[in-house]
Amino acid sequence: MTDAALQASLADTRRATLIGGTAVLMWATLALLTTLTGAVPPFQLVAMAFAQAFLIGLLWPLSQGRSPVAPLRQGPLVWLLGVGGLFGFHFLFFVAVKFAPPVEASLINYTWPLLIVLFSALLPGERLRWWHVAGAAMGLAGAALLIARDGGVTLSGDHALGYMAAIGSALIWSGYSVLSRRVGDVPTDAVGGFCGATALLALACHLALETTVWPDATGWLAILGLGLGPVGLAFFTWDHGVKRGDIRALGAFAYSAPLLSTLLLIGFGQGDFTPAVGVACILIVGGAILAARDMFARRG
Repeated sequence: MTDAALQASLADTRRATLIGGTAVLMWATLALLTTLTGAVPPFQLVAMAFAQAFLIGLLWPLSQGRSPVAPLRQGPLVWLLGVGGLFGFHFLFFVAVKFAPPVEASLINYTWPLLIVLFSALLPGERLRWWHVAGAAMGLAGAALLIARDGGVTLSGDHALGYMAAIGSALIWSGYSVLSRRVGDVPTDAVGGFCGATALLALACHLALETTVWPDATGWLAILGLGLGPVGLAFFTWDHGVKRGDIRALGAFAYSAPLLSTLLLIGFGQGDFTPAVGVACILIVGGAILAARDMFARRG
């Protein structure tokens, strides 16, 4: 490969990684927006937000002069990956926080960025180096500080079902992210179809398990924000990033989500800045920079 081609390839990878990184920034608003939705039950919220993501998947291709239907003509394994990843992750996470303490469930679930970094070694053309693992481990340590800062973590056999569900959600999302790279020829527009199917499955769970609660005016705005951001557009930019960018750097950068989420909650008066938050900031930002060192170095 010529020097010019190498630099062009590296620039494309950086651009795709940055696009994928916007998903992490949007996921950072998830907690704040969710708190503003009031008493709307989880599966109803997922159904409403993913329905908006489905509309994005229809309208965006149309605005670009592309067919919104053609990308949906995928094989059953692709649909299983897409819908299983999006719906399976959310379903198991809700089971986890229902049958285990939220702090412990969240901490176990947030091993998925580290798993992405580790699983990336199984991809063709990818090579796992010490700085990828070290950066992701620093991020995990920082996330643990954030999640458990208000109390200790004590794993109990009484919550085994919740822990298993949290492990399952982490495995599903990391597996979905890494396997998406193996089907890199599937256009990102297809994510809209996956979101539509996820909305229908979430609606079925809502009707079977929950009582409908309609939001107030603030709640409607928050749900609109969820559908346009962390539970909508984020899945499209993440898909582009994991398929075209540096998936190991994205995995490490994903630990920025709980940090930025915490800072947003603090900024809106729903938390306090503590020494633990400061240390977590150093660990997460430092880990992300370390894991992404390939992006800043010329590859030979």
